[in-house]
Amino acid sequence: MKEKIKLLVIFGGISSEHEVSCESAASIIKRLDREKYDIYKIGITKGGRWILTDAETEKIADGTWENRISNRMAAVSPDRTLHGIRTLNGEEIHIDCVFPVLHGRFGEDGTVQGLLELGGIPYVGPGVLSSSCCMDKAVTKDLISREGFLQPRYYVTDRYEFSSDPKGILADIEKKIGEYPFFVKPANGGSSVGISKVKNQIGLFEGITAAAAEDHKIIIEEAISGRELEVSVLGNRDPKASAVGEILPANEFYDYEAKYINKRSRTRIATDLGPQKEEEIRSEAVSVYKTMNCRGMARVDFFLDEKNQIIFNEINTIPGFTNISMYPKLWEAGGLSYEKLIDRLIELAMEE
Repeated sequence: MKEKIKLLVIFGGISSEHEVSCESAASIIKRLDREKYDIYKIGITKGGRWILTDAETEKIADGTWENRISNRMAAVSPDRTLHGIRTLNGEEIHIDCVFPVLHGRFGEDGTVQGLLELGGIPYVGPGVLSSSCCMDKAVTKDLISREGFLQPRYYVTDRYEFSSDPKGILADIEKKIGEYPFFVKPANGGSSVGISKVKNQIGLFEGITAAAAEDHKIIIEEAISGRELEVSVLGNRDPKASAVGEILPANEFYDYEAKYINKRSRTRIATDLGPQKEEEIRSEAVSVYKTMNCRGMARVDFFLDEKNQIIFNEINTIPGFTNISMYPKLWEAGGLSYEKLIDRLIELAMEE
């Protein structure tokens, strides 16, 4: 009988996307094949405590996993001779592969990936540099612009620069981007936390202030009028693109509430693009993936504007895996089930 893979799922984290991470992890754990994997689970609390838990998926999803009596303090060790987990009482557990289901900062940005590299443990998703660059929207845009991809006009500032000359920065933004509305975003963030759509200078000031509470670096973008499209990409050296999905947000834009709370938001497979345009979008998604040196997985987001131009929006290296998330839904539409997708991601991690 083939030996089971010892798989560690890490979830939670100290970012503002903690709750979504728990929901994604619960969905993944629930669908893992117990015949293939011995499953270990480490949850990271909002305070940064690492806990080895045997909590059920329902408890992970609703956040009550933290209260379990059997929980033990533990962490992934950077010691390569251990290759796994060490608990506070000195127990050592060998791990074959890690699935870091950590959305946002201190999970999706190369920090945890660096720890796993030190420990010599294979992990799902892009490497340290790719994760770090993709997480920072400003760095991503700079790298993407060099390759000639179309993207919205943008402006980058930080909370220190802005606080020193707010009037001058506001005027400079209006001069360089043009007419309102703008989108204001924390450069390092996800799930639309801290993002606002602003329509005048007062709104711009308030939007920058709100984004600065999430990250010291802020990016302001031209608002693109058009369809919001997403493509899931899977693979290492020969990545493949999924079908093209479309976001139909319940709110004015696809903010956190529209993504995870408002049931009127919808996603669908974009079947009306035409074969040529669909293939162009899928090809561009793979090109962005390669430009950012990704491996394993990423979701690439675009706009299709009123001139039928494909405009790059952003890339997510640990996309959502909840039961409504686009990354797995797009692969399911192409015939790759959620369970087989997870298996393939683990295979890709261990191949690397």
